[in-house]
Amino acid sequence: METLTKTSRRDFLKLGIAAGGGLVLSFNLSDSLAAIVKGNKSLAATVDFNSYLSISPDDVITIFSPNPELGQNIKTSFPMIVAEELDADWKKVKVVQAALDVKKYDRQLTGGSGAVPHSWERLRKAGATARQMLVDAAAKRWNVAASTLSTNNGFVIHTNGTKLSYGELATEAGSLPVPTDVKLKNPKDFKLIGTAVANVDNKEMITGKPLYGLDFYREGMLHAMIQRPASFGMKLKSVDATAVKSMPGIVDVVTFKNNVAIVGKSTWEIMKARKALKVAYEKDGNIESTSDHDRIFKELLDKPEATVRRKDGDVEAAFKNAATVIKREYQCPFLSHAPMEPMNFFAHVKADGVELVGPTQTPDRARNATATLLGIAPEKVTVELTRLGGGFGRRLQADYVVEAAELSKLINAPVKVTWSREDDMMGGSYRPAVRYRFEAALDSKGILIGYKLRGVGVNAGNSTREDNFLQVRWKIY
Repeated sequence: METLTKTSRRDFLKLGIAAGGGLVLSFNLSDSLAAIVKGNKSLAATVDFNSYLSISPDDVITIFSPNPELGQNIKTSFPMIVAEELDADWKKVKVVQAALDVKKYDRQLTGGSGAVPHSWERLRKAGATARQMLVDAAAKRWNVAASTLSTNNGFVIHTNGTKLSYGELATEAGSLPVPTDVKLKNPKDFKLIGTAVANVDNKEMITGKPLYGLDFYREGMLHAMIQRPASFGMKLKSVDATAVKSMPGIVDVVTFKNNVAIVGKSTWEIMKARKALKVAYEKDGNIESTSDHDRIFKELLDKPEATVRRKDGDVEAAFKNAATVIKREYQCPFLSHAPMEPMNFFAHVKADGVELVGPTQTPDRARNATATLLGIAPEKVTVELTRLGGGFGRRLQADYVVEAAELSKLINAPVKVTWSREDDMMGGSYRPAVRYRFEAALDSKGILIGYKLRGVGVNAGNSTREDNFLQVRWKIY
C-alpha cells in the first residue's frame, strides 16, 4: 500500500522553466524556512530556497546538497533516495555541493550522523513530486488519464507501451502546477534503497582527482605550517628564524600569539625549514596533565552529588536483594580525532571580504568565527566546501579556519595552512575524556536484576542520551 503525504508550497515551489528548458523544483531540507521572494518579471516568483531538484532535457537530475560530504557518502545516498521515489536511473542523478548560504539553510552542517535522517522525508517528497508532475505532463501531451500511466527507470510509460523519457517531458512538467498531495512508495517496493551501491566518487578518489581540501590550489597562493607550543599551558618565549629565512622556497616567518608560521611556496620546503627553526617556550600557568584529569574524575565519582539522567524501577531494592554485585570502572583520556586527511584550509583576506575554501563540518561556524576575529560582517565572508577526508568531530571546530584567515591578513596574501599529523595530535581539539563506574546486581542464578551507571567527563553533550542512536531517531524498514 502506498503512503499518501501532504506536500505544501512551503516544501515545494516550482521555480519555473530553467534556461534551455527543464523542470526545477525546490525542496526544503531544513525544519524552517523564511523564503525571500525577489521580483522577477519573467517568473511569477523567484525564491531563495534550501535546495533544488532539477531535471534537464538531457535526463540529468541534479540535487544541490547543503551538507558537507565527509565520507558518509551523502553524494551517493541522497541521489538514491530521490531516484527511488522518482523512478529514475539513479546513475543519472548527481549531487552538487552547495556553498554556504544561511538564508537558505538552517542546518548546513555534518555531524552526529544526521544528514540522511534529517533529509529523508524531504528527499523522498522531492522525488515523488517531480515524478507526479512528469506523469501529469505525459497525460496532458497524450490526452489520456494519468491513471493509465506508470514510471520506470526514467520513463513515463503508457499501458500501450508508448513511453517518453523524463528529459523529453521536463519542460512541459515545468509549466504545470505543483501537486499538493503525492504518494510515497511502500518500503517493500524499494528498488534502490537498501541495496549496496558503489560510491559515486570512487573513480575520482582512486585516480587522485582534486576533491579534498588538501588538493585545492589557487594560482599565486602561498603555503604555511605553524609551530605551536608542545603543551597546553605554555607560551612562546623566543624565536630564532635566521637559518629558516635563507632556505629555498621560504617567503616569510611570522609570529602571532603563541604561534610561529613559516610561509613558503610548498609544504615540502616548509617541512624541511621547520627543522631549522629554533623556538623556546615557558610555562604559563598550569600544564594540562592526564594524571590530573584522572585524579579529578575519581574524586568526582566518589561525591554523592550527581544529575540523575534516568531511573527505572526500584534500583535500591534490587541491589539490596542481590546475591552478587559486580563493580568495574573504565576510563578514556582525551584522544585526537585523527581524521585521515590532515587539517588544512585556504583563506584569502581582501579589502572587500574574505574567501575561505576547505574541509569543514560546520561552514557557518567557520564563517562567523572568522568574521568575529577580523571585525567584519559575516556577510563579507564566503565559504566554499570541499570533500572532507574524515572529520569525526575534529572539523566541527573552527580554530584551523580562523588561523588561516588571521595569517592571510598578516601576510596580505592568499594562503593555505596545512597541519602535520604531529601538529594535530599535540595542538588540536580532542575527543572527550570520561570515566565510568558500572555496578551490576545479580540474583542467585546470575541473572541481572539491577544496574547502575555513574559517569563523569568533559563533554559537550550527554553521552547516554537515547536519541543518539539511529533506531530511536529514525524509522527502520
